[in-house]
Amino acid sequence: MTTPGKMPAPAPRAHPTAEAHGEARLQQDPALAAVHLLAETELQRIAEKIFAFSEADETEVLIDATCDTLTRFANNAIHQNVAEQVLTVSVRPVFDGRTARATTNKTDDDSLRRVVELSSALARSVPRSPDLLPMLGPQSYAKVQRFFEATALATPEERARAVHRVVGMATENGLTAAGIFSTGAMQSALANSRGLFAAYRQTRAEFSVTMLREDSSGWAKANAPDVDAIVPEALAERAMRKAAASHLPREIEPGRYTVILEPAAVLDLVGFLFYDFAGTAVLDRRSCFNERLGKQVLGQNITLWDDVYHPLQLGAPYDGEGLPRQKVLLVERGVPRNLVYSRATAKKMGAQPTGHGLALPNEWGEAPVNLVFEGGNSSLEEMIASTKRGILATRLWYIREVDPYEKILTGMTRDGTFLIEDGQVVSGIRNMRFNQSILEMLSKAELLGPAVRSTGEEAFEMVVPPMKVHDFHFTEVTKF
Repeated sequence: MTTPGKMPAPAPRAHPTAEAHGEARLQQDPALAAVHLLAETELQRIAEKIFAFSEADETEVLIDATCDTLTRFANNAIHQNVAEQVLTVSVRPVFDGRTARATTNKTDDDSLRRVVELSSALARSVPRSPDLLPMLGPQSYAKVQRFFEATALATPEERARAVHRVVGMATENGLTAAGIFSTGAMQSALANSRGLFAAYRQTRAEFSVTMLREDSSGWAKANAPDVDAIVPEALAERAMRKAAASHLPREIEPGRYTVILEPAAVLDLVGFLFYDFAGTAVLDRRSCFNERLGKQVLGQNITLWDDVYHPLQLGAPYDGEGLPRQKVLLVERGVPRNLVYSRATAKKMGAQPTGHGLALPNEWGEAPVNLVFEGGNSSLEEMIASTKRGILATRLWYIREVDPYEKILTGMTRDGTFLIEDGQVVSGIRNMRFNQSILEMLSKAELLGPAVRSTGEEAFEMVVPPMKVHDFHFTEVTKF
């Protein structure tokens, strides 16, 4: 017998013991066992235990597990090797329109029972949420494959050998190398008492290197789900070339210049736009696209999607509520066309949800986190050759927002800034501070290169092209 309006707990399933399950998992998938991830049946078992303990009208369970390993080097030597394993079980019950969340990092029955009791006490103590919608039932999701055994099984010895080769390159050329090489895996599962169950897993590898000499530096970085797609020596070679080419840097006057931004520099600027495409941001009038939707705001060569299914992207094919993610055209030929919506925001704004909601409860609503810019056909060499006088920027850092409505950002160049004259890179220059509207920048992009998966320091990874932009505003020379 069940309370009116309350979902009955699913009937418990028979499961093997934890030891037997662990042995079966090891035999079936050594890569999963190596990074201490759980089989899907184990994720379901944890969720069903929680449903059995809960007396809520509805109950949601979010399980996250990560295993990250990192080798850090500086001064041409490895100085840190670390590994971190984290498991989080988060429970969100609903009682008569009230909801809250509590978490634990243990999966024994007593710990699961305690987290259910704590989340239930919290939910009963908060006000009703007028925007809270019923939880979703079962959904269908597109298949994405982003788990690579080579990445999951990567060892400290393998990372150390790669770092050793890079350090050898630096030593031979009289440079000092510093950076990181990380590998790891993660998984998530979302389940609720209405029968929804979604699970996702992926691997991730990243290599970053800075090559230093007395008056210059160069940098390169790559990120991919497949560790075999990352070639540390090639990245080190690129960083060394930049350090050598920026030796004996000149100082030039600040002002407006044609600038060629490599993908990492583009990424860390346009990443500040992502939340402006959220329905909640527009509804709350916090978006730079308020009053600008449907208007020619950016250049006609700028088209932007949110697309979790793009082959260069990572991420689950469902959102924080379990709704399948949609591919959304955000900007078409310079015109902001669409926003992304959670279920609640879509209902408020008379729109359809797009599968971009964040885990509840939250105050942000939704966000597009798989940005993909359409690129062009111009190579960096062609951009440089077509520039009478300008600046080539490898990367940017310490970026801060000055004006959120005009999207004016300030920050500095770093690790490879060069002067271009008569179609050639002629010297390195001292780093420059900029003060630039990103909306203006994207309306003055003359040339675009092919879009690539890029990673920087100020924004999450996305697919972006290099850009040649005119009238980019540099305000002062830095002291290094």
